[in-house]
Amino acid sequence: MLVAGMVAALVFGGVGTAAPGAVATPDGGLELLLAKAYLPADFDQEVFDELWTVWEEPLKSQAGRAPIEERRRMAMERYGLVPHPADPSRSMQYVRDADGRWIMNCLACHQGQVRGEPIHGVPNSTYALETLTEEVRLVKINQRKAFSHMDVGSLLLPLGTTNGTTNAVIFGVALMRHRDPDLSIVQRPPRLDLVHHDMDAPAWWHYRRRRTLYADGFAPKGHRMLMQFLLVKENGPDRFHEWEDDFRAIEEWIAALEPPRWTGPVNRERADRGAEVFADHCGACHGTYGPGGSYPDRVIPIAEIGTDRVRLDSLTAKERGELNASWFGHFGDDAKGMHDREAPTGYVAPPLDGVWASAPYFHNGSVPTLWHVLHPGERPAVWRRTPTGYDDARVGLEVEERAAMPPGRLVPADRRQFFDTRKPGKSAAGHDFPDALTEDEKTAVLEYLKTL
Repeated sequence: MLVAGMVAALVFGGVGTAAPGAVATPDGGLELLLAKAYLPADFDQEVFDELWTVWEEPLKSQAGRAPIEERRRMAMERYGLVPHPADPSRSMQYVRDADGRWIMNCLACHQGQVRGEPIHGVPNSTYALETLTEEVRLVKINQRKAFSHMDVGSLLLPLGTTNGTTNAVIFGVALMRHRDPDLSIVQRPPRLDLVHHDMDAPAWWHYRRRRTLYADGFAPKGHRMLMQFLLVKENGPDRFHEWEDDFRAIEEWIAALEPPRWTGPVNRERADRGAEVFADHCGACHGTYGPGGSYPDRVIPIAEIGTDRVRLDSLTAKERGELNASWFGHFGDDAKGMHDREAPTGYVAPPLDGVWASAPYFHNGSVPTLWHVLHPGERPAVWRRTPTGYDDARVGLEVEERAAMPPGRLVPADRRQFFDTRKPGKSAAGHDFPDALTEDEKTAVLEYLKTL
């Protein structure tokens, strides 16, 4: 959870400042995310307004001719930012303080859009964190401004090789390495054996149904677990105690999120047939829906699921156990009865409420549409999504499919727009269970999934 904040916390330190009107109540959880800065700034307004000056042509010239409002809109689109509803010059993913400084918040990864419309808790599948950080660094050089820890840290650890995904798991490992169980800071040498890989953010409205967090389900959920991104050197244990009420409110807001409803037409007869097929072939792992529905929170062995195993192998049982045994897990109390999860054998089959809106799919975000999930042999080797397009027929991202990366050398910003499933940790293989279905059954299940 909150992987965007974990990224920020890893590479810089800082403390939070409350904005006027921020209220630590269940109804104020979103307000806290939007208005309270728990981390120092990545950049200021002057830097943001000059980002266009380091863009490639012809985009740079197009921006240069545009008024400042249009340049800001172009920057928001380039970096996958959602404009604040009260002020389109601000982003929901960053708190902007009274001095014009931009501070990343949890919504960087957990506030996206579908069909161009913002949806709370939907994964931000367009967030271009690595590109934004690279270009902020270039503008700061031109403006003779000091680098933030984010600017320096991203030179040492990759933030994400594809737009919409981040190296979140490894940031969590690195953050915990320099803490005791009570979160006191300890000095340890950095690890050089970390396995960097990209992860797709989960849909926040699934939080209420799950009892655990993460793709392998090793951590019990709770407001303290949501605070991992605050692990910066300036934040000792006293800060975590001070901000607990804030994160109780944030957790209650997350837990109250409803999955978005499909807004297109539905063939009811076909969907009803799909419900029967789903119950027979999918429900044992993904749960049941509607009145009386239940969710098993079941770990599927990697040999059975067959999806990319880099995420599973990137953490040791010791690393998982140390997180659960820390202040974040109430020193092991939260994990009682689930110690088998600290050495999991596979991945948790996620809930599918609102699944139509949460593309791309799989824990690494390698599959662009539900149609591709249901047709394992048709998944593209390389794909690139459009900024806001949606594929109603295949239910998921509108994408350009390719057999390979474009020829020639791409600038980094363009390269990160392509998802290359042949790269380590990015495979779209596995979850071949739909091969047991007929084409008519797959079509029916696809229709049913729209209704969840």
